[in-house]
Amino acid sequence: MIFLDGGRVVDPASRVDGTRTVILDGGRIREVREAPASASERQTHEVIDCRGLLVLPGLVDLHVHLREPGEEGKETIATGSRAAAAGGITTLVAMPNTRPVCDSASVARFVQARAREAGLARILPAGAITRGSLGEQLSDMAELKEAGCVCVTDDGRPVMSAGVMRRALEYAGDLELPVMVHAEDLTLSHGGCMNEGPVATRLGLPGVPAVAEVAMVERDLLLAELTGAHLHVAHVSASGTVRAIREAKARGVHVTCEATPHHFTLTDEAVAGVPASVPAFRQSDAPAAEPYDTRAKMNPPLRTESDRQAVVGGLADGVIDAIATDHAPHGPLDKDVEFVNAANGVIGLETSLALTLALVRAGELPLPRAVERLSSGPARAFGLSCGTLAPGAAADVVVVDPERAFRVDAQRMFSRSRNTPFSGWTLRGRVLRTYLEGRLVHLHEELRSAEEGR
Repeated sequence: MIFLDGGRVVDPASRVDGTRTVILDGGRIREVREAPASASERQTHEVIDCRGLLVLPGLVDLHVHLREPGEEGKETIATGSRAAAAGGITTLVAMPNTRPVCDSASVARFVQARAREAGLARILPAGAITRGSLGEQLSDMAELKEAGCVCVTDDGRPVMSAGVMRRALEYAGDLELPVMVHAEDLTLSHGGCMNEGPVATRLGLPGVPAVAEVAMVERDLLLAELTGAHLHVAHVSASGTVRAIREAKARGVHVTCEATPHHFTLTDEAVAGVPASVPAFRQSDAPAAEPYDTRAKMNPPLRTESDRQAVVGGLADGVIDAIATDHAPHGPLDKDVEFVNAANGVIGLETSLALTLALVRAGELPLPRAVERLSSGPARAFGLSCGTLAPGAAADVVVVDPERAFRVDAQRMFSRSRNTPFSGWTLRGRVLRTYLEGRLVHLHEELRSAEEGR
């Protein structure tokens, strides 16, 4: 058995927040107790001193692009899993926009087989809503669910046809599969490359209005209300979207949603080289970047400070169920080009927790609520049996030093890609240990060096 002794255990699913000892027995949580490890237990079992540290459930990320199969030069399931473990993420949902698209059982099973080979994270595939994610013919969702898919999504591409989306919700609803949507009206966003507003005007870049997201969310909420199906809105970025989801939840629509660290940390000023808006960051922590830095280009784009605050408010009051990275690896050929031609997306598996803890230090989000949005919130949204330290649960555990500072060095990340907008930033909150079903899958390099020295 392994005793994680004397840390601050925060497990919102079990309503635990205090000094506890977490006992791992094989692949399961045996007990979470107030008493520390006894002298006899220290002699016969492995006891890890966690005083001054946070002990959390393994984090759950509902939105990750692993690129395999088809674009292994950007990321593989193995490298993405290692990056996830380094970020404290033990369960993740792999998006289907691979090559080929995950619209068949064979691709879904391939992803899971590769994940088992890597053995570093629990990877759950998402299937495509439509064949080839072309927005036309529905995929065989029953086959996808049987093959292990936990949701369906054409992420990266909106389903523009309301008729197709209605049929997708009806089909998925019968199967009790969440339908994750990338909300974007292409007739409003076409040609844009950043948020429409004063910053885009100043930089001379074509803009994407926030209403391109809000309008599609409103449409899909109405369709979810009509069909009774489970709608999940990906990467919420606009205040209008938060308002629409809040109102829909109040009237009983089955809707969940997620927000990304880059959307609650940055604004469209980042495209102009201006650093973060989160009060916890000093100028020395978040150095300015060059204008037109393509690492600040994503879809949906970074919005305004009022949008950022609305997203944080949604996380705090429970309208937004989950924090998800939308980890999107790209290589230099995709990013080192003119801003308008650059690919959308940033990596985030290794910085998500620290950026969330910055909200806690800024007083914008209580720690228990932050942990909930990273663990039990996403698990509950998709009906997953993880994200908790309850006795008998899988022994997915993360040990974190909340005050340990580190400088983000893109060249030293475990991800195969380097496209992080936080390169050079000083973050606080370092994952020291990650356990997946009781197995140590990540040990911080300083601890590893110390143990090897002993």
